[in-house]
Order: sequence, then C-alpha cells, then structure tokens
Amino acid sequence: MLSFDDLLQQRDVLLVDGAMGTELFARGLTAGDPPEMWNIDMPDDITDIHKGYIKAGSDVILTNSFGGTTYRMKLHKLESRVIELNAAAAQRGRDAADSSDRDVIVAGSMGPTGELLVPMGEMTFDDAVTAFAQQAEGLAQGGADVLWIETMSSLDEVAAAVEGARSACDLPIAATMSYDTAGRTMMGVTGTDAAEAMGALGLAAFGANCGNNVAETEAAVTELIAGAGETPVITKANAGVPEFKGGALTYTGTPEVMGSHALRMKQAGAKIIGGCCGTATHHVAYMRAVLDGEITPPDIAAPGPNRSTETDQRDARDRTRRRRRR
Repeated sequence: MLSFDDLLQQRDVLLVDGAMGTELFARGLTAGDPPEMWNIDMPDDITDIHKGYIKAGSDVILTNSFGGTTYRMKLHKLESRVIELNAAAAQRGRDAADSSDRDVIVAGSMGPTGELLVPMGEMTFDDAVTAFAQQAEGLAQGGADVLWIETMSSLDEVAAAVEGARSACDLPIAATMSYDTAGRTMMGVTGTDAAEAMGALGLAAFGANCGNNVAETEAAVTELIAGAGETPVITKANAGVPEFKGGALTYTGTPEVMGSHALRMKQAGAKIIGGCCGTATHHVAYMRAVLDGEITPPDIAAPGPNRSTETDQRDARDRTRRRRRR
C-alpha cells in the first residue's frame, strides 16, 4: 500500500472523489440528521458510496466525518461518541479502499466546528485544538491514511485543526479553504494569504474546496499555486452553481463543466483535483477520462454566479460550429 506522499510522487495528478452529502441525500438522508451516524447504522451504504467513487476513478476518498467534531456532534447529543463515529467513518473508507485492486488513499475529513474563535465568538483556540485532536484520534484509529481539513474560512481555525491533529497522531495533513465572494473566504482570506499561512504549517498539500462557484475557486487556486512553492495544491470545486428547482437544491455543473475545470486546473499546476457539492460519480468518471487524456472536454468557461451552464454549453457548441465552417 503506497502512502499519500508516495502516490503523489508516482502520479502527475491525483483525482479525489465527489460529494458525500449528494450521495447520502439521494439514499434517504433527511436534512438535519447527522450523516456521521450512517457510518454505524448504514455502513454498507457508506462503503458503497466510497466504492462508487473508486470505480469512477478516484485515487483519494474522503470519509463521512465532515461534521465529526464535538461541537457539531453535541447538536445531536452525540458528543460522547466522537471517537467512535470518526473511527467508524475511517473504517468504512478503509473497507472500500482495501477491496480495490489499486492503491486508494483514505482521507479523514475534518470540517469546521461551526463556531467562531474569540474575540468574534466564544470558542478559544485551545478548545478548538482539543476538539480537532479528538476527531483526529478517531480517524487515525479507523485507518485513515491522511487527515483532510476542509471547507475552512479562518486561518486560525486551520492552525488549531493542524495542531490538534498533530497532537493526536503522526498522519500527514492536507487543508483546504472555501472561497465565496471576490476571491475571499467568509473571514476575508485570499488565496495569497492562505498560501503564505498554510505554507508555513508544513502540510502535505493545501488548496481550495466548495465555495460560491467554479470561477471563484479557480481564481483562488491560481493564487494558491503561485504561492505554494513545492507543496501540492488541491482544488475540489462544487459542480457549478447551486440552484433551487422544485424545492430541491441542484447544481448546474455537468460532467463537461467539471471536466473542463479539471483540465484547466491541471494545466495551471494543481496536483490534486476533485469535486465538492453536487459532484457525483458520473462527474468523477468524466474528470478521470479528461485527466487521463482519453477525452478532450468542450471549451466551457468556468460558470460564475451570473453565467449559467446552459449558456456555457451553447457558446461551446457555437464555437465548434464556427470551427467546422472554417
């Protein structure tokens, strides 16, 4: 079994999986219920989701533990089961990875606490460190290969998560921040800011995930790459722009949109590429084919908040027709 660093050295680009929440809701998860309980109550479903992404071509799968800190778990009266639930999450990923005929990395997902650090909120830095340490302990016990801190807005919370993770185990650590408006996180952090701060933490990789739209994520990733030096950069954008249709939240990004995004990011220098909210197995399979050079995606611009995927696809078809006329 190759380590995370070994796999990075072996391959030009690693493909990460898509969204866990998208798959869980499709299987019956109810809004407001803790997804982490599925690691114990519905273990076969979680393993099947991981296997689906592996079959689609993912080199890295993220565990079903995004909300696994004590702060989020206590909202469901599960704070006493943090280690148990995170260990179960990692074990479900381990089961899927170990059943594959190729090397697959299990990344222990660690999302934000949902609290603000003092002085803006009531959570102290030390309290955050303790919460992340407990989560990291469970993920390490369950067999995670790397700890994956994600969807962060605050550099201080990233630092607390890294310190907590390192106090609990010696697994490599990756971290990503979420860029929402004007190329900044909710707390005002730019890609340039993040590259400087996270570069000083000695991480195995860092980058951007989730965010407002593909265009905002790509802009931030470009800044991250410029300041990353030798550290591999991650991009894990949402599948286009979220829209409400028929009372349900959907994402406009087609496989072609995500494939075009993957190719642009590979060409820009990103080494770890995947999809976040709205990204399903068919998106990942298309991205795999693009990254492997089996498919050349249409020339679709990154969809922003005022540009629909339908417009992008129409423009791509028009450009194709014009080339044929020539």
